[in-house]
Amino acid sequence: MVEVRDEGQGVKLFRVQRTDRRAFEEFTAGAHVDVTGPTGVTRQYSLCGPPKDRTRMTFAVKREASSRGGSVALHDRVVAGDELTLSAPRNLFPLQLRAAHHVLVGAGIGITPLLSMAHELHRLGRAFALHYFVRDASTAAFLPQLRAAPFAAAVTVHDGLARAAQGEVLEGVLGRLGEDEHVYTCGPGGFMDRVVEIGARTLPADNLHREHFTARDVSGLASDAFEVELDTGEVFEVPADRSIVEVLAAHGIDVDTSCREGICGTCVLPVLSGVPDHRDHCLTAREKAANDQMATCVSRSRSARLVLELE
Repeated sequence: MVEVRDEGQGVKLFRVQRTDRRAFEEFTAGAHVDVTGPTGVTRQYSLCGPPKDRTRMTFAVKREASSRGGSVALHDRVVAGDELTLSAPRNLFPLQLRAAHHVLVGAGIGITPLLSMAHELHRLGRAFALHYFVRDASTAAFLPQLRAAPFAAAVTVHDGLARAAQGEVLEGVLGRLGEDEHVYTCGPGGFMDRVVEIGARTLPADNLHREHFTARDVSGLASDAFEVELDTGEVFEVPADRSIVEVLAAHGIDVDTSCREGICGTCVLPVLSGVPDHRDHCLTAREKAANDQMATCVSRSRSARLVLELE
């Protein structure tokens, strides 16, 4: 651990380096890592440093009142010099560099992946604008860094806006975008929904990209039993109250998992036949429409049987 410091109200910044002092593998803007804290709980956090800096990895953690041992443990029990376990970076929220212009729209802790994107777009000399919505600029995370950044001219901070005023601003930001522009948003679910809704009035769905920090609540969704057939020929019944991952594990077949909430994408497997019932947040709208892969920790089946390929 290199550094732990307060970064705005209720947010801590963690900068880590490998214990053997070797370089990390390079990551791409928008990537996240799995972080296992002192309680053994693993959570996903976006990397917010420049992607080309391989000497350290930087992520920020908001202290959540409803924490189940993830954010609170990192806030209260981790100090400089401690060791954490990090996965290799994965990216389910990448920049689409074919775009002529990029619009980054973040709120609260959702600024973190957008910081990495802004660093990379500036390095590449690409046109972009970053809009950061905060409740109170005096306590918001990362504002000093944004104001001192070499891309500060591309940053607009929207301070303390009510919901209606936020909508008016988003209409102005997103209402006249063209088909060669892409939007990236991260923040509370309702905020991202609003960004996507407004952006969809003028942009194709493939031009709208969103990140997720919390899982979709699927507890109220109806679930029926179905069968899973593997490319090995084995067939298993998946009851209404168990996931594909759980059923396979019970038969000695391990599928790599991390979040078990449909966020990280670790458990995604190819679908050879059948129609998945996608309940995840890690696949894009286009990937879900193709129905050729699924997140096996939360998604289910619309058909009586799914045939999956073990990787």
